[in-house]
Amino acid sequence: MSTEMANTDPEGIDGVRMTWNAWPRTKVEASKCVIPIAASISPIRPHPHIPNNPYAPLRCKTCSAVLNPFCRVDFSALIWICPFCFQRNHFPHHYSGISETNVPAELYPQYTTVEYAVPNPDTRLNPPQPVYVFVLDTCMIEEELKYAKLALQQALEFIPENALVGFVSFGTQVQVHELGYADISKVYVFQGSKEMTREDVLDQLGLLAGVANGRRMGGGPGFQKGVVQLQGQGFPNSGVSRFLLPASEGAYIIHSRLEELGVDLWPVAPGNRSLRCTGVALSVAAGLICACSPGTGGRIVALVGGPCTEGNGSIVSQDLSDPVRSHKDLDKDSALYFRKAVNFYEELSKQMVSQGHVLDLFASALDQVGVAEMKVIIERTGGLVVLSESFGHSVFKDSFKRVFENREDSLGLSYNGTLEMNCSKDIKIQGIIGPCTSLEKKGPAVASTTIGQGNTNAWKLCGLDNDTCLTVLFDISSSDKPDHSGNLNPQLYIQTLTSYQSIDGQSKLRVTTITRRWIEGSAVSEELMQGFDQETAAVVMARLTSYKMETEETFDATRWLDRNLIRLCSRFGDYRKDDPTSFSLNPNFSLFPQFMFNLRRSPFVQVFNNSPDETAYFRMMLNRESITNATVMIQPSLISYSFNSLPSPALLDVASISADRILLLDSYFSVVIFHGITVAQWRNMGYQNQPEHQAFSQLLQAPHDDAELIIRDRFPAPRLVVCDQHGSQARFLLAKLNPSATYNSDVGAGMDVIFTDDVNLQVFLEHLQRLAVQSS
Repeated sequence: MSTEMANTDPEGIDGVRMTWNAWPRTKVEASKCVIPIAASISPIRPHPHIPNNPYAPLRCKTCSAVLNPFCRVDFSALIWICPFCFQRNHFPHHYSGISETNVPAELYPQYTTVEYAVPNPDTRLNPPQPVYVFVLDTCMIEEELKYAKLALQQALEFIPENALVGFVSFGTQVQVHELGYADISKVYVFQGSKEMTREDVLDQLGLLAGVANGRRMGGGPGFQKGVVQLQGQGFPNSGVSRFLLPASEGAYIIHSRLEELGVDLWPVAPGNRSLRCTGVALSVAAGLICACSPGTGGRIVALVGGPCTEGNGSIVSQDLSDPVRSHKDLDKDSALYFRKAVNFYEELSKQMVSQGHVLDLFASALDQVGVAEMKVIIERTGGLVVLSESFGHSVFKDSFKRVFENREDSLGLSYNGTLEMNCSKDIKIQGIIGPCTSLEKKGPAVASTTIGQGNTNAWKLCGLDNDTCLTVLFDISSSDKPDHSGNLNPQLYIQTLTSYQSIDGQSKLRVTTITRRWIEGSAVSEELMQGFDQETAAVVMARLTSYKMETEETFDATRWLDRNLIRLCSRFGDYRKDDPTSFSLNPNFSLFPQFMFNLRRSPFVQVFNNSPDETAYFRMMLNRESITNATVMIQPSLISYSFNSLPSPALLDVASISADRILLLDSYFSVVIFHGITVAQWRNMGYQNQPEHQAFSQLLQAPHDDAELIIRDRFPAPRLVVCDQHGSQARFLLAKLNPSATYNSDVGAGMDVIFTDDVNLQVFLEHLQRLAVQSS
């Protein structure tokens, strides 16, 4: 891929990037590549040139692949040959007018991605309404609750009028607010310490139509299918419409309920934490939302302000002298509540995935709230997650507003997605790392080894948006048998089919078909190297490392990354044996060692100083963002502003700090504006306010304008830190810089130093070169 093209839009119309863009033909050659063969796919990323076809796609009668530009077409016989299984398919009658000069959009060579509007006769008159059930924690101080209530009231103004809204509040108990009666405030209370099944919730809310007199008798046939019959759905103020109302009516009622709502009144003894039943509140909300008709896209939007201490999902006891679990506790398996809470959320995620519903979590607290335990349900349902210190912080306020705002660059929230994949016959799928759930659908393309959500070629995406990105890991099964025409096809093909519902209730199917070259043994090295995408490779290695750290008990991340980097440099570097000075790397690989150096120091690998909640949050974001965004998480970008030059990229190194410069660091989760000491002094003296120092005023403003652009387009909103050299908050910048000058190295006067024993990039690369060229 040319650098010029990479700078404009590396993902192109297809939203796909691969670690290797030319694939070795055999399993043995693939293992020598060191970096796994993987693709990063963005299933519904918008692109101006994707055609929209208002009709259903043509599918192959053997493997169900969709007609695409790589099919061979016999125009005279009106037959197309599927590139995946070589089946000959007849075009239907309404395609009879096609010829070499008159082809449908899906056969145009440039339209490798096509979107189809799938007509659904059941929903044509009444498109399904999305459902939002807001779940609000009331175990907070007055000020925090005020911020949370205000954010909810603003969100309700942006929700589409036809969407259904519901409201659940919780503290020591769970209150489901009945909205059907505008004049009377009526709530159903659930005990926070009690285990609740979906049927219990529906029964207590009067939404379960059983066999005898509306009572449940032994489950009934509705439960097997995951469909719940509702009582009196057609009558006002009965059935589900008592709790879920169209936003046009419900927003006002929830507004007034929020006005009345105060902090949880359950007494808290000195030295104790509040009794907070987050897990039970979420299972009650999941029970309520499943009372809607099947196929409805539903989101539970939970605002949580502290740890769960009561009932299912508890992460710590009430006693304040018991600390919340740390990474050390998890490593030693001494976190009493952890495994039980994870199992509870795993079970709840199965229920929500079978219904196609999503959990979004907005956690704002100085303490941990249990994001690490909830990671499983957020990832499997494709929910959003935002972690901040307070509901009054801009990270929460800006992110929350952005979920509901309907602007041009809105998130593009969609529902009820499924992703299916077809591959050429020698390609097997090991699994997906990212926000999805395996549908356990077996097929010829399923590999015997599993990574992430595997054992399938189809996945459920309950919630997805424009930025959702998944990593698919492949395996090669080298059969080396010629295809039906008697020769080896030099091209391989992969097709993804993503069906989903947009927020306005339209059902769509997006089909992306991509091709890459197989390469034979002799040409392996040169062609392989030309097709290496080092950014994608770095992100795939980061995702794999995070996955292994969570699933393999004795996994040593730093050592594994180092070993793989040495093997890669040894295999693809250019050098004379045992001569480190002769070592050089092809430009396609030259940034990769630097990415690995920064990955080893990143919060995905170094969990020291982070809580399990923060680590889970960082990893969830890493697993769902585009390659461009994930690269910034691994290796932040640094821009320098000074009087004598235009803003320009600076080395991510302590040497970039200068007294007369301003630096702008973007590390994805935070954006830091750092003023050199001289600039800070001039600013404190107010030079920027004097007409003759207009240039200084512009210099001060430029990084703020650029930071504003970064923050506006990003979800979750990053934290903005404005600091000065030698100030306490300068640590946000220093922690990310290469420590080329430390407290024990010889540095010039006035130069900044970093207090660390970490090796710097230069030493790291010297070691790497020495080990890569060793003959043993």
